[in-house]
Amino acid sequence: MLTELVELPAGSFRMGSTDFYPEEAPVHTATVDAFAVERHPVTNAQFAEFIADTGHVTVAERPLDPELYPGVAAEDLLPGALVFRPTKGPVDLRDWRQWWHWAPGACWRHPFGRDSGIADRMDHPVVQLAYTDAAAYARWAGRRLPTEAEWEYAARAGGTTTYAWGDDAALDGRLMANTWQGRFPYLNDGALGWVGTSPVGVFPANGFGLLDMIGNVWEWTTTRYAAHHLAASNGCCPAPQAPDLAVNQTLKGGSHLCAPEYCHRYRPAARSSQSQDSATTHIGFRCVSSLPA
Repeated sequence: MLTELVELPAGSFRMGSTDFYPEEAPVHTATVDAFAVERHPVTNAQFAEFIADTGHVTVAERPLDPELYPGVAAEDLLPGALVFRPTKGPVDLRDWRQWWHWAPGACWRHPFGRDSGIADRMDHPVVQLAYTDAAAYARWAGRRLPTEAEWEYAARAGGTTTYAWGDDAALDGRLMANTWQGRFPYLNDGALGWVGTSPVGVFPANGFGLLDMIGNVWEWTTTRYAAHHLAASNGCCPAPQAPDLAVNQTLKGGSHLCAPEYCHRYRPAARSSQSQDSATTHIGFRCVSSLPA
């Protein structure tokens, strides 16, 4: 069953920020047409329906082409994906390789490696999907992936504050999103008890009634990443059938791995760059649909 769509009116808003990371600038006025957005990220259960209907094989389930990865060891060309593993203690936060590890066999069915599963996570956001996998689901659903501007407009829900719910990381002492709780990358007490992804809807909806727009999982957009906003472009490009390793897409929303000392990106204005072939334990997606003008 597809996620319920929430219709949003056309509008203009101030997009971006100059208060945190340079790639969020410049702040500019963005305008979006009316569109409808899925109330929550696509779940494991929903993605399983797509797989059963289409037989789609995700990027993480395909062997890597050695011509595209010259010099990579044969064992690292097996199907797999990146898996987050906490470190034993404090580490140099400039070296992401200390907590991200290539795991043969990791895919949407086995998000942490061959021995993991999703039987108890069917209502969690699906992860370990490359950009083209998300786009394939959207085509099957008769929908599409959002542009960065559409995504940020939906996340802000008419607000202008730093966070989706106000200018403080918590609202009246209440945790509002699934983000890292503790010291990254070695100590996480869990967000409302959840370490890693949480079922969709555990945390409060935003002003548009949308769930998990911030935290839980990063979400793919169709906007190609640039070091700064390209205000004159709507950023919408047709999704290729196969990943283009030369192109990075823009991710939005932050994830359960975001912590203020490392990734203070659980804000509507925040953005991140990701190669189209990347599949990890903290990236998911949701779809949108255009509405008549």
